[in-house]
Amino acid sequence: MRILHVSDCYLPRLGGIEVQVADLVRSQSASGHDVEVATATPGERLPGVHRIVARMPFDLPVHPRGTGHLLRLMTARRPDVVHVHTGAVSPFAWMGVRAAVRAGLPVVVTVHSMWDPVTRALYRGLDAVFGWTGWRIAGTTVSQAAARPIRAVTAGRVPLDVVSNGLDVSAWRPTGEFRREPGEAVHIVAVGRLAPRKQPVRLLRLLLEARRRVPREIPMRATLVGDGPARGSMERFLRAHGMQRWVSLPGRYSREQIRELLAAADVFVAPAPRESFGIAALEARAAGVPVVARAQSGVADFVRPGKEGLLGRTFDDLVRAVARLVRDGELRERITRHNRETDLTRCTWPVVLAGFEHCYERARNAVATGTKGSRAPEH
Repeated sequence: MRILHVSDCYLPRLGGIEVQVADLVRSQSASGHDVEVATATPGERLPGVHRIVARMPFDLPVHPRGTGHLLRLMTARRPDVVHVHTGAVSPFAWMGVRAAVRAGLPVVVTVHSMWDPVTRALYRGLDAVFGWTGWRIAGTTVSQAAARPIRAVTAGRVPLDVVSNGLDVSAWRPTGEFRREPGEAVHIVAVGRLAPRKQPVRLLRLLLEARRRVPREIPMRATLVGDGPARGSMERFLRAHGMQRWVSLPGRYSREQIRELLAAADVFVAPAPRESFGIAALEARAAGVPVVARAQSGVADFVRPGKEGLLGRTFDDLVRAVARLVRDGELRERITRHNRETDLTRCTWPVVLAGFEHCYERARNAVATGTKGSRAPEH
């Protein structure tokens, strides 16, 4: 099958969508598909990567005439399916949707982010203007949590499947027996971009409150991996509360470094309330680490309370969950044992690829039979 992926952001930029799309491209190529990528992200020339780039402030991955460029590319390449990847708001990606519909090509749209109330209002407005929910498109998203707000907007007019993000589980599976030395500090880990929307300073508050609820004779330490614009605020918070002795901010890690870190971790924390999936939390789960996360986030698709970790709906719930796991070594070890001994299946690449192929077939049938929606407007 000839597949064209369209994404605002792609390598060499590093982020959740960029890495996931690149892994999907590799997995589909290894399965025998002919896969190409169209992106507005500048970078080196790579085989099969079409960079449709314009000079924009702050190197924003947007092209003012992207629809025309993408339409010409699709007309020339004639892929069997166009797979578009969007965040909350992704202008270039949605230009790809319009171009694919105008070219009469099957199109699948994957939404990688949570639609908040403002985003939902925006998409309702765009539907009123362009009627996009009437186009012949198939939708997917990465979790049940991310699906709910999309369904609230589309009201059943766009078929929507949940297809998990993919992970090479074997690469994260721990080797050797889990052991903890007596008196060793309980190691709490978080991995993610230090951006304000991820609330990293709130994570530090969570750790501080958890430390206050744990007896002093139980040592704690935390490693928060990542970089971003909130790093300065985090460093100031650490200094103001005397946390530098037990909380470290080592910056960005490679995948291999993260694997090594998780092998020595006791608890993984993913506190963002609007996490559409949580690939870092999935990696921790695959590595055997108990996960603490929001019950209303996408992490709840693969973490059950008391089984793979602990979930909470509020900030105080998360504080109690972290403190409980630090205090209760027996619970921590039971969850660790379960995570190490229980295979992940839904998030493995064979299952993810099968899910997308089902969606591709649905989109191709819709175009072939003309049973769904209408053509995109020419303007």
